[in-house]
Amino acid sequence: MTTYDSSSATRLGGPPTPPLWVCVLLGLVMIGAGLLVLGDVALFTVISTIFIGWTAIVAGGFEIVHAFWTKGWGGFVWQLLLGALYLALGIVLLSQPVTGALILTYVLGLLLLLSGIVRILIGVSHWQTGWVILISGIFGTLAGLVILTGFPATGLWVLGLLLGIDLLSHGIGWLTYAWLPTAKAA
Repeated sequence: MTTYDSSSATRLGGPPTPPLWVCVLLGLVMIGAGLLVLGDVALFTVISTIFIGWTAIVAGGFEIVHAFWTKGWGGFVWQLLLGALYLALGIVLLSQPVTGALILTYVLGLLLLLSGIVRILIGVSHWQTGWVILISGIFGTLAGLVILTGFPATGLWVLGLLLGIDLLSHGIGWLTYAWLPTAKAA
């Protein structure tokens, strides 16, 4: 005889809702990790750079293997080139993590500045419905300018600060989700 557990009922089109204790535990662990990271943002900037370096090396290796594995698909040279670039980036980040953190922070500052400008243009062109995009673009542009004008000093703490803030907000999100009425119903 087969029995079915209805305590973790699946909502239509989505995965089952995690139990309340899992949401609370995830929230508390992520908040704790965020506070730990914010305690020494420079150290965690370097640790993040090393992690990104290893990730780039693994991705580059897979990209090169994939290029040989799917040779008939076309784009073989581009896949090899992309894989080699990933490998080179990973090696630079691992061999010189402080310099790598500076490179990553500078690129982040440029991307925030450029995406902020684009969001400002979109928000202005769609003013009546796009004012939130405009505000988002202003914040993105300001963040990019803060990073770029404070460079290279910002390269030593920005990645750690953003990681800490992300972990804190993730933890708060899980705790909020745990106390939503929809999470309790499942």
